[in-house]
Amino acid sequence: MRKATSARVLVNAALLQVGKAAATAMLIAALLCASKAPAQAQDSLAGKIDRLNADVARVTAQLEQSANELRDLKLEITQLRKQAKLPEDSPQTEQPDVSAAKLASAVEDIREKQDVVQTQLAVQEQAKVGSESRYPITIGGLILMNSFVNTRTVDVPSTPSVAYYGSGATGGSLRQSILGINATGPHIFGATSRADVHADFDGGQATNDYSNTLGLLRLRTAHAELDWTNTKAFVAYDRPLISPDSPTSLTAVALPALAWSGNLWAWNPQAGVSQTLPLRSTASLQLQAALIDVADPPNPLATSPPSAVIPQTSEQSRWPGLQARVSLLNAESETGTHIGAGGYFAPHLTPGGGRFNSWATTIDFHLPVFSHLDFEGNVYHGQALGGLGGGAFKDYVYREYAGHTDLRTLDDIGGWVQAKEKVNERLEFNEAFGMDNLPAYQLLPFAIANSNSYYNLARNRTFTGNVIFKPSSYLLYSIEYRRIESSPVNAPTAASDVIGIAAGYRF
Repeated sequence: MRKATSARVLVNAALLQVGKAAATAMLIAALLCASKAPAQAQDSLAGKIDRLNADVARVTAQLEQSANELRDLKLEITQLRKQAKLPEDSPQTEQPDVSAAKLASAVEDIREKQDVVQTQLAVQEQAKVGSESRYPITIGGLILMNSFVNTRTVDVPSTPSVAYYGSGATGGSLRQSILGINATGPHIFGATSRADVHADFDGGQATNDYSNTLGLLRLRTAHAELDWTNTKAFVAYDRPLISPDSPTSLTAVALPALAWSGNLWAWNPQAGVSQTLPLRSTASLQLQAALIDVADPPNPLATSPPSAVIPQTSEQSRWPGLQARVSLLNAESETGTHIGAGGYFAPHLTPGGGRFNSWATTIDFHLPVFSHLDFEGNVYHGQALGGLGGGAFKDYVYREYAGHTDLRTLDDIGGWVQAKEKVNERLEFNEAFGMDNLPAYQLLPFAIANSNSYYNLARNRTFTGNVIFKPSSYLLYSIEYRRIESSPVNAPTAASDVIGIAAGYRF
């Protein structure tokens, strides 16, 4: 009889243990589903929190009751064994206490998941930015502090691209900070609509007095697009299609890294389409074409801003520019692996009636070499590429004599290449080189006496290397070294070493 009672007690204890384990597993599964499911509304999420609190309290009470029952059962079993003169319990009889400890650990995990859900609820309760369209928008950006040391004179101390003769400078700036708005709109003709606009504070003249607080806000990029599965229609204010990539830098943001040294970066209005053709599961072919309104490069001879807004030379031609690109993409790559080729053409008409055409052919690539090392770059050859950020700041040179203007468009060849070593998600190293080169024989007959002028610049080269550290997703730090070598056609090469330190907060 005593043996039967002992066996029945053991069976009851085992059944109780299995029942508790099953209940706990069901509760954990329910909580995991609840924690992974996206919050549809604040009220529903708050209700889930209340139910989770109640479930945790109920399970905790049940665990305490089960623990008491297990202790009573263990005591009864011990007494029965003594009465039956059986040997002491083996180590396996201690399993109920071990299982209780596991259940307590599971409850602790549940409480941690509850804290996560409560955090999500707090985020949902934050004030939202509204829009007239009632569709969601988000605001983000980067507060960026840059300090710089230039060993020689440069064109713009905080964002240098050309070196001149003369002494250097040291300073700091917050003008490269970025503010952006991203919006998602309705489905139109079966396509997802979205838009974004980004601005920085590097507009106006970079003076050293109080006037540099006027006209700071500057449009950087803007996009609006309709996105189908494999087709996209877009309007944009951005870098040209034929130059899709840019070297990585945290000290060269307002003026992208290697600008005017092989990086065709200039932001221009564009409208176009993109079509992706899947070739197989891991590769696809992308076709892109767009119209572009190409801006004029800075006037190398201007001493003051014009009193009236003069149409661009491309606008005076009454014809838009054209650009197209075809690329092979790796659909499985997270780094944007691709090889592409592009072409560009735009007619121009000068205020004096001179006509010329700008054109370019390009090759761009982004290729992984090892698991943590990528190579990327862009090379180009063309004519009159000042409006795209090449051509040593000019499309053409000219001279006037006997009432006649002699105009010469300038050929251009250049490009850049970068090695990116990404140690992990927090630390990366970048080394890059870029060059923009004009034929000296085309430029030399038109040179002027002033050596510190874009007008005489024939070649511009930049070497750069930086380290970027991201201790978190919103904090960024970087130190960078650049060497700028600028060669006028009528004077020796001028060089400046640039040391930059950056600290950013992304929001």
